[in-house]
Amino acid sequence: MARLLYRLGVGSARRPLLVITAWLLLAAGLAAAAIGGMRFADGGFEIDDTESSTALEVVEREFPSPSGEPGTGTLQLVLFTEDGTPLDEAQRTTVADVLVRAAATGHVAEVSDPFDPARPAVSSDGTTAIATLSLREITEDNRDAVHDAVVAVAEQARDRGLGAEVGGSIGDPMPEVFGPTEVVGAVLAFAVLLLTYGSLAAAGANMLGALIGVAVGVLGVLAFSAFSPIGSMTPTLAVMLGLAVGIDYCLFVLARFRAELREGRPLEDAIGRATGTAGSAVVFAGGTVVIALAGLAVVGIGFITEMGLAAAVGVAVAVLMSLTLLPAALKLMGRRALPRRERAGGTPVRADRIGFLDRWIKLVVRRPVTVLAGAVAGLLVLAVPVLSLATSLTTPGGEDPDSTQRAAYEQIADAFGAGYQGPLIVLAQGDGVQARLDEVTSRLTALGGVASVAPAGVNATGDTALLQVVPTTGPVDERTERLVHDIRDRADDVPGVDLLVTGQTAIGIDTDERLSAALVTYLVVIVGLSLLLLVVVFRSLLVPLIATVGFLLSLGAGVGVTVAVFQWGWLGPVFSAPQGNPMLSLLPVLIVGILFGLAMDYQVFLVSRMHEAHVRGLDPVEAVMDGFGRTAVVVVSAATIMTAVFAGFALSPSSLIGSIGLALTAGVVADAFVVRMIVVPALLTLLGRRAWWLPGWLDRVLPHLDAEGRALDEPSPTQLGHQVDDQLRPPVPVAAGSAAQQAAQSGQLEVADPPHQGPAAP
Repeated sequence: MARLLYRLGVGSARRPLLVITAWLLLAAGLAAAAIGGMRFADGGFEIDDTESSTALEVVEREFPSPSGEPGTGTLQLVLFTEDGTPLDEAQRTTVADVLVRAAATGHVAEVSDPFDPARPAVSSDGTTAIATLSLREITEDNRDAVHDAVVAVAEQARDRGLGAEVGGSIGDPMPEVFGPTEVVGAVLAFAVLLLTYGSLAAAGANMLGALIGVAVGVLGVLAFSAFSPIGSMTPTLAVMLGLAVGIDYCLFVLARFRAELREGRPLEDAIGRATGTAGSAVVFAGGTVVIALAGLAVVGIGFITEMGLAAAVGVAVAVLMSLTLLPAALKLMGRRALPRRERAGGTPVRADRIGFLDRWIKLVVRRPVTVLAGAVAGLLVLAVPVLSLATSLTTPGGEDPDSTQRAAYEQIADAFGAGYQGPLIVLAQGDGVQARLDEVTSRLTALGGVASVAPAGVNATGDTALLQVVPTTGPVDERTERLVHDIRDRADDVPGVDLLVTGQTAIGIDTDERLSAALVTYLVVIVGLSLLLLVVVFRSLLVPLIATVGFLLSLGAGVGVTVAVFQWGWLGPVFSAPQGNPMLSLLPVLIVGILFGLAMDYQVFLVSRMHEAHVRGLDPVEAVMDGFGRTAVVVVSAATIMTAVFAGFALSPSSLIGSIGLALTAGVVADAFVVRMIVVPALLTLLGRRAWWLPGWLDRVLPHLDAEGRALDEPSPTQLGHQVDDQLRPPVPVAAGSAAQQAAQSGQLEVADPPHQGPAAP
């Protein structure tokens, strides 16, 4: 592996303009393809092959509705009295006038009458009326204007003494792939690079390489969407991870390149060795991240698989960029990668070590039990909020608690009941469904947690009926979930009739349960594959286990902090996204995959140098100190950069992007600065040589991948052949008194020893 990457790095360095041009042309081609054909799916996060999704397909087939057609949508105009008294005649007249104004706003196909005796939509206490606005010809361009026009009508109603709010939303806006907060994160990352390198050229090459890599990765994903539409969140995840790991991977290779230059190696050899050594670690670390992300496919959920594969593409491109584009840039940059003082022949700046970190590792190896106990205790405290983690596919009433949409939701819940806006759609199928519809209705009404049951129609063939069941509790309440299961448990209680439950509430419940169940399967698969990879890399059983335990501690801290902020509402003024809502259902499985891969990054980079020192003869404690001293600065810089990038996403106004960004920010801080800087060195110190134990039979069957680049310190077969030839070649006779003989005698020329003729006579 090391020699292969050495040749790849040197080959890229010898043709720098060709390599750089190829990357730029690739980016341009993908950009053209993406601009001309990218498409986004309109669907949400629903899962196929669940009872609710199957039943929904039947409902859409047997009871088609124009509301599901492209360009259509609905809004609710909620009108109510401010003092809590029933609507009087004058107020009802005002309501009717407001609805006329709403119908005239444009793109409104129909406005329902809440006072229609056939379909009344007035609360039992008479205080609140709901009018449904059916919309038409809605596009991405006019969606906001249509919504604003209805909000303006609501404002006119308020001016006339009524309370008014607008419920519902028209689609979901596509999040910014790279917004202002993400730009701030990238700027902070560049500042860290500049401080780390002390060279504008090195920092610029690192950042530019990462940006080109993330551009190619994301544009590739967008170009692919021309063949298969993707979700609007998918490119954002690819940007988030591609940028973070791209900067880090360049940093590791460039830092090793600078170290090789300081050793006095020629430029191309320094590039090759940096690519062969640090590049090997990049390949293994990137491979672990790709495994973790691509492994999301095992959960069998389409949108999760899509997001994981897109992010995996971004990471894979970042690896390729650091092994090809970066070496080409290093050749053009040359010694400008070093600080100006070193380029001028001054004293080398020992950027690979910092006194504080040296003192820190000495403390860790001197008091491993104390620092280990403190670190683990701190991480466990941060993980405490995980115990109250609540998840939901959607946030009832919308994410923003201060929006008119949320106000409308809460007004309806207060006036009509918590379950009014989350009804269950029960599909009754069977030849005798019409004759037994009353019996089905009465059985459903008798269930606990049911507020009302109303038949909603029978299909043309008379073998399928719809019933709307309104729970007494809200869509994300555990009691509503129990009601769904109660109905399913009694699906065949009525002879000749089978019941299926669907609707957005049931779909959300099924999706949440499916994601929770898939999380266990996913953990087993990615942990197993990654443990196998780490065993091969480190030739140890305990080191991979330590890495996994450290990941679990980091995961708990990352998710715990996210729950405290986004669910409990801590640090509210700091974050842009709405708080106080349940976490989205897909958050845990995404965070597990992403954070596992990133945690293994730091494990590989840090412990590979410790392993390298141990293999070369240092005792375990010295190996820990030596490996830590050589890599700690780079790992700290890389983690700081990744934290800056993720923190930018944590400030996103989107709850999904913000919560992922915060979980990764807290998880990376916990993993890099606590687990890898305290827990891992302390455990390796306590275990000593046992940390590197591997059964002999397993050592023989595992492949040798040479992550440390030891092969670069050994002569190649060609070099060995030259050495043998030199040893077998007879010495060149040197005439006595010649210039060569005189030079040899003065020590300026080495003369070959004469051939050995046998043992000397005693």
